[in-house]
Amino acid sequence: MSELKVNYSIDEMHVAIIRIIEQMNDSNWMPEIILSINRGGCIPGIYLSHKIETPHKVIDVQLRDSSVSPNFSVLNDCLTKYQKLLIVDDINDSGNTLKLIKDHSVENKSEIRFAALINNIKSKIKIDYQGQLIDKSKNPVWYIFPWEKW
Repeated sequence: MSELKVNYSIDEMHVAIIRIIEQMNDSNWMPEIILSINRGGCIPGIYLSHKIETPHKVIDVQLRDSSVSPNFSVLNDCLTKYQKLLIVDDINDSGNTLKLIKDHSVENKSEIRFAALINNIKSKIKIDYQGQLIDKSKNPVWYIFPWEKW
């Protein structure tokens, strides 16, 4: 079964970010810093950062380009400076990238939570906040985000 390509709109992103904020409020938890995963998490992370008035940085740990090793320098720096970190990505698909971050940070005492606009229920990692829950095993959709179109 091939994946259907679906355009994801800025309006859908706004709704997802509001849902994520509501979930954080419901859990009585707010981050001290937001770390967006380069590249897909950058735009949602910046929007979220402005909306909740929280500092933002970008971490470059994407696994799509296997020729580049993950760069944990920004993450490591934030783990020493902040107690509550939110990692943001556009989609938690396989969970490989978020699992890499979680595994790297396991020895640290900071509280790290994860958020994504779209969360695949079959992912390897459970996230804390999501805009939308999907099951790619039943509905194999490939989302095209506005920042991916040119």
